[in-house]
Amino acid sequence: MTIPRSPSDLTPAWLGSVLGADVTDVEVTAIGTGQTGATYRVTATYSAAAGSAALPGTFAIKLPAQDDTVRERVALGYLSEVEFYSTVTHEVSIPVPACFHSEITSDGADFVLVLADMAPAVQGDQIAGCSPREAALAVEALAGLHGPSWCDRRWCDLPSIVMPKPGDEAAATGMGEVAVMAANITLEKLGSSVRDDDRETLLTSMGLVTPWLLAVPHRFSLMHGDYRLDNLLFAPDRTRVTVVDWQTIGVGLPTRDLAYFTSTSLLPDDRAAAEPGLVERYHAALQRHGVSGYDLETCWEDYRLGVLQAPLLTTLGFAFASSTERGDEMILTMLHRGCRAIRELGAIDVVRSYQASSRPTA
Repeated sequence: MTIPRSPSDLTPAWLGSVLGADVTDVEVTAIGTGQTGATYRVTATYSAAAGSAALPGTFAIKLPAQDDTVRERVALGYLSEVEFYSTVTHEVSIPVPACFHSEITSDGADFVLVLADMAPAVQGDQIAGCSPREAALAVEALAGLHGPSWCDRRWCDLPSIVMPKPGDEAAATGMGEVAVMAANITLEKLGSSVRDDDRETLLTSMGLVTPWLLAVPHRFSLMHGDYRLDNLLFAPDRTRVTVVDWQTIGVGLPTRDLAYFTSTSLLPDDRAAAEPGLVERYHAALQRHGVSGYDLETCWEDYRLGVLQAPLLTTLGFAFASSTERGDEMILTMLHRGCRAIRELGAIDVVRSYQASSRPTA
């Protein structure tokens, strides 16, 4: 087994073997909370051997969660992330860390990614929210994933797709059932902390997940799936952004990623004021990536439809995970922001209109 199982396995000999360099020493420190995976900053010391001069001095190395139960539960996510770095990154233009090495077992329970360390980039703060300037960077970066993969059916054949594929009625029905279950579990766990209007919006929208997933099967692209602030790294001067955490990659309506980001990562008043301009910026970026025959009006309608991604991902991520103080606060924040956006954008009416138009006539 060449895959490290714990940080103690990140030895000079192992790192040197995957880099093809003479590594004489390493310093390993944990990064982040490690709820669904464990990430470490590894500082490498090289000998004077030829070839090491082009290698960086530090790396971000990702391993599975150190809890075996979590490791088994999110193995598909590990398969998805490794497949993204090994198969997808060279086909898209979204800014991601360079990958120096990837390896995974067939069941996904053990894996390793050796990535570029993006320090001094700063992780976004999901609870605090982002500025309109940061949001503009994020939506333009997102178009670099969607545009190059626009309506390309070969991506539907990726084996580690997490979300239902476009037009898959059985999978959409199953996801709809899980969404209702997750919503009820979430509301039970959070209790009276959830506002009455958010509770009603959540239950209504999650009851529509099946027709929502089937609404626009002919327009799709690769999706990040969990495109939000905590998964974005901003350069200190806020001129660049890097996208991380690719454990939820899927294929679906592209604006699901966009609306999920804006509705959960901006303060509600900021989102309402900025979203027309952000959607226009995203649309223009898609065109630069070669997307044609897709007008701004249709993009805006897709954006309104896509906002159900916010409560769907929020409840799926929370219902079946352990609670933490920050986690509960973050979920409440994202849930309120997402449900408010659904109401303000009239998203439920949009879903119902698609649902009505798809019913057979007598």
